[in-house]
Amino acid sequence: MPLAVGTDAPAFTAKDTNGNTISLSDFAGKTVVLYFYPKDDTPGCTKQACSFRDAQPNYQSKNVVVLGVSADDEAAHQAFTSKYNLNFPLLADTDKALIKAFDVDGGGYAKRVTYVIDPNGKIVHVDTAVSTATHASDVLTALGI
Repeated sequence: MPLAVGTDAPAFTAKDTNGNTISLSDFAGKTVVLYFYPKDDTPGCTKQACSFRDAQPNYQSKNVVVLGVSADDEAAHQAFTSKYNLNFPLLADTDKALIKAFDVDGGGYAKRVTYVIDPNGKIVHVDTAVSTATHASDVLTALGI
């Protein structure tokens, strides 16, 4: 069962696509879309990532940060990012610490769940019924953007 709206988002630190350490606290004062997905370079995950890629100008203009998370490692994320020209960070959760903290463990992979975290670190929206092709615009609608 995903975490509930109104709860504090768990603090986290993970490596991104380029090996940089990213923490939730790095984005204090910004809205964060933290989307979990099962695996790099699979049909549904590719549609979902490309929908966020294509919507980045809309997110950036509203000071919203998009972060993708899967259990894949940095090398897989680098290949996925390069192949599809992704323009936002993917977090490598190889030890599944984030997957467990956000309660999206699908038995070795991340369930497809998206959290919207407000500038104060509270979860304000949870999406468990993800349409991969329209997900980025669906989240923008949920944000009122």
